[in-house]
Amino acid sequence: MTGATYPTSLGTSSAKEIRLLGLDLSQDLMGKVGFGELAFWLVTQQRPTPQQTRVFETVLVALADHGFTPTAIAARLTYLSAPDSLQGALAAGLLGGGSRFLGVTEDCGRYLADALAEHEGELPTDDSGWDALALAVVQKTRQAKRFVPGLGHPVHKEQDPRTPVLLAIAEEEGLKGPHLKLFEAVGRVHPQVLGKTLPLNGAGVCGAALADLGLPIDLLRGFALLARAAGLLGHLAEEHRNGTAMQMYLNIDRNAIYQPPQTPP
Repeated sequence: MTGATYPTSLGTSSAKEIRLLGLDLSQDLMGKVGFGELAFWLVTQQRPTPQQTRVFETVLVALADHGFTPTAIAARLTYLSAPDSLQGALAAGLLGGGSRFLGVTEDCGRYLADALAEHEGELPTDDSGWDALALAVVQKTRQAKRFVPGLGHPVHKEQDPRTPVLLAIAEEEGLKGPHLKLFEAVGRVHPQVLGKTLPLNGAGVCGAALADLGLPIDLLRGFALLARAAGLLGHLAEEHRNGTAMQMYLNIDRNAIYQPPQTPP
């Protein structure tokens, strides 16, 4: 339509230059801004401080890869089936990021944000206060017969090795905010309610850290996917060098056992 305009605060280009975030991409950003810093900047429209950048990039590193997860297996098998479609294999892995894998980053951030919103203006000032708040939050979740997002891990049964590092770096940079403090308290008090001790999932701590950085709760899964894209590309590069997907496929196919359909009663 003649005269229509499409405002953007991100990037535009002309015959002679590319502008991004109001700056000249080639002169002001390339070689001067790291990718993690740029990703934060693109989302928030504000350049992160060095402290924010360190915590944000720590989260990206923590979420990049976790071995032969379903997302990595999906990417490798898709690449086996369609080696001409690298983008399809990468997309297959990213599409597998949901409530059981990767999605806990957003789920935990949202859970903590909702809990804090209910106590806005009366947040604790010490560990005992945070413990009391966390106990009330966990009890409410248990009464609703729901799980606490970010508690427990299928592999790390006692401690997720990412958790203490993330908490320490956020503390060092002065960015351990209410979401991390509440989640840390959940880790201390949940055995009183659940009757068992579960580790704080590193992906859940990532969600709390991202929320404390002020990033939009609705986009937290996107940052997990941004990080995992790098890990998946690594898996595909390894698959290209020395593939294992064919062995996965053959192992399942050769061990499949036919069972006649069950007749409805």
